[in-house]
Formats: sequence, C-alpha cells, structure tokens
Amino acid sequence: MILKASQRGGGQDLAVHLMRTDDNEHVRLHELRGFASDDLRDAFKEADAISRGTKCRQYLFSLSLSPPEQERVPVEVFEQAIERIETRLGLEGQPRAVVFHEKEGRRHAHCVWSRIDADTMTAKQMSFFKKKLIDVSRDLYLEHGWKMPRGIADSINRDPTNFSLAEWQQAKRQGVDPRWIKQTLQECWAASDNARAFGQSLQERGFFLAKGDKRSFVVLDHTGEVHSLPRALGLKTKEVAARLGDGADLAGVEATQKKIGERLSPAMRRHVAEARERFEGRSAALGKQKEEMTRQHRMARERLDQRQKQEWQAEARQRADRLPKGIRGLWQRITGKYQELRAQAELEAQRSRNRQAQERQKLIEQQLEQRGHLQAQFKALRKNQAQQLLELRRDVGRYLKFTRGQSSEISQKRERSIGLRLER
Repeated sequence: MILKASQRGGGQDLAVHLMRTDDNEHVRLHELRGFASDDLRDAFKEADAISRGTKCRQYLFSLSLSPPEQERVPVEVFEQAIERIETRLGLEGQPRAVVFHEKEGRRHAHCVWSRIDADTMTAKQMSFFKKKLIDVSRDLYLEHGWKMPRGIADSINRDPTNFSLAEWQQAKRQGVDPRWIKQTLQECWAASDNARAFGQSLQERGFFLAKGDKRSFVVLDHTGEVHSLPRALGLKTKEVAARLGDGADLAGVEATQKKIGERLSPAMRRHVAEARERFEGRSAALGKQKEEMTRQHRMARERLDQRQKQEWQAEARQRADRLPKGIRGLWQRITGKYQELRAQAELEAQRSRNRQAQERQKLIEQQLEQRGHLQAQFKALRKNQAQQLLELRRDVGRYLKFTRGQSSEISQKRERSIGLRLER
C-alpha cells in the first residue's frame, strides 16, 4: 500500500481534518493508545501539552496508508502494517491514534503518533523515514500479491504526471484533470525539437507558449491560465532553455492573454461552457445518489453498532453470572477452578469480539462494493467529460491555426463556410 508521512504540529487542525464527515463518507476512530482521553482532539491536546516541555514543534508523526484501489483490505492487515511501521521507525510504545476513512468506494487509514517520549522528554528522531516507508511499502505489495506501482518497484519509473497540491488546486479551478495537462505538454515536447515546432504543437492543442515574468517559459491554455513549463515537463529551467533558447522573441503573459482573447472564437467558449454545464448536471444527479447511499450506509452501521453493543452487554452478563460468588467462589479460587472458569469466559469474550469484527467487516465490504459501482459511473462520466474537453481544445487549436496568417477577406469566407464568425 502507498505510505505517505510527515512530521507536523498543529494537532487540533489535524484532529478536525481526520474526523471530517463532509469530505469523507465514513469516519471511524479505530484506536486511541497511550492517551488519557478517548476523544481525538483532547488526545492531541495532551500531546501538545507534553511537547511544550521540549523544544520540539513538530511533535506529531502523521502517516496515511492507502491500499490498491481494487483491493478489499481487512482491518487486520492495516493493523499489522501499522505495527511493522512503528517498529521500523522506532515508535514502539508511543501514544498513537488510528482513524479509518472511506471515500469513493475505497478505504484508507491514518495513524498519528506522538513523537515525545514522556520519560526522557525528548522527541523521537525520524531519520530517513521516507526511505524506510518505501521499503515497508514494497514488502507489503510483495507479501499480499498486489500489483506494485512502478514508482515503488523502481524510483526511476515514478509517474511523470505526479503533481503538487498547488497544481491540483489550479486545475480544480478550471475543471480539468492536471494529469491530462501534463501529459499533453509532455507529448508536445517529445514531438518537437525546437521552439517553433513546440509552439505550433502546443497551439494545435489549445495551448500557447509565452515568456513568464519570473520563469523563463510558461504555457497558457485557452482560458489564459498560466502553467510553469519546466514543472509540467519535470525538467530544469536550463534544460528547457537548451532546446527553446532564451525566449527573447516570445510575447509576455499579458500580451499572450490578450491575443487569446482577441482570436478565440466566442462559439468555442460557448461550447466549452455547455459541455461543463452538461457534466455538472449529470454529476449533480450522481451526487444525490451518493448522498442517499451514504445516508443509508451510515444508518446500517449505526444499527449494527447498536445491536452488537446490546449483544455484548447480554453476553457479558451471562459470563459474569457463570462465575461463582460467595463461599463457593472463594473455595474455587483456592482450588484453581475459578481461574479456569475466568479463562474460559475471556476466551468466549475474544471469540465474541472476533465475530463482531467479522460482521462489521462483511457489512463494510458489501457497502464498499455498492459504492464502487456508483463510483464507476462517476469515473465514466469524468472520462467522457475529459474526452469532450480534449476534443474542444483540439478544435480551438485547429481554429486558431486556421485563422493564423489569413487575410480578412479569406478568413471571412472560410468563417461563413464553417459557420463560425468572430464577434467584434
């Protein structure tokens, strides 16, 4: 499974994030160990208070565990992975919290340790934790027979379309998958050997090459949004400059945006807007289905929790009633019979816990299966939307290429022939 971790402070913000039910369909506080409180926010307050006796500001170590999308991983596998990671990183016995999240038909876990050793009032050193986590992740993929991502099998093969949070947020504002943007720019780069060819290849796909204010080269899409070219290509600025030159003949960002605004057909803008409106309408319908399914799933889990709680209490009373009391109980303590009966009761209690855990896991897997079918519809819709936007971007590129360098008279004739006319 994919393991991502960081040292951090801000325990209250982290607690709020981990327990958010608006961003996650299901949230379960699975474990709190080593804290006096049974509430996550209060537990992190304890960790914060203890850390103030040290100079450590990043007093928490936060880890996320994400199994492969197609796998249904039981809780026990997550627990075993957490124990292994804890030992590998030297966090044995440290206070920790484990939270499970479910979203879009998938389940993942978060584990947060306090780095402060209360006995020595020092912070646990987390040297080379990223490399250690990669080693553990690779072992988990091999042991469970999961298909291993190439980036874990060999760091050289990491997905070149990985993107940062800033890039993701930028693309979300546009409603475009950032991986597609990176892939498109990289394809244009691979097919071009100079600045002229690269610029033409970009325009055919609705992008424009420009000279940035701080960065040597940037790319603008048909909306005027600016993207860092070296970052999108995964190259250094000097490597980009080696092929494209110093960019002295390129227009700046503002001039390029003005050119896009003047040359881009309003009809194309309208087509893009209509495609997004259709997507939003269909997505809203699926969103309502998701909300109703989430509500029903939560109710089913609440009913299961209530039933299991009642069963546990009834079984606990039965086990307690079987233990002898008074003089008889004292005599059986002396003879050792009481200890045998108590051991039998503890064994029955453990079996009951295991049975209830299996029931809970079965219900969760059934609900994940249902949610997975709905998520497949979301993915199909998004794929269709991405394909439509891709085709529209290509149409924009072809139209811009068609109008480039043409005389006014020829342009007007061709506009009439294809039913497009630029509004003045």
